[in-house]
Amino acid sequence: MSSSPKPIHQLLDLLGRRWALRILWKLHADEAMTFRALQGRCGDMSASVLNDRLAELREAGIADRRPDGYVLSRRGSALLDALAPMEAWAKRWARRPTRP
Repeated sequence: MSSSPKPIHQLLDLLGRRWALRILWKLHADEAMTFRALQGRCGDMSASVLNDRLAELREAGIADRRPDGYVLSRRGSALLDALAPMEAWAKRWARRPTRP
């Protein structure tokens, strides 16, 4: 994790780790996902990287592991709610006209 004393820097460092955001988006579904199901939905992510990211997200209180699989915690759901305006902005940005 980040050595910065600022919480926003710590969060951005965590979310900037390779595959972290993709895992969050995949866990956004309401049902729990097993490790293998999550790995399958994340494409070519190695098991070791997925394991590391899940451990980091769990340590940060963003994801939980239940007997039936991985889910977002309440804190993780609140984080995705907080990111919703950024997602909306990104969709508008992606539709911008290209310049010659």
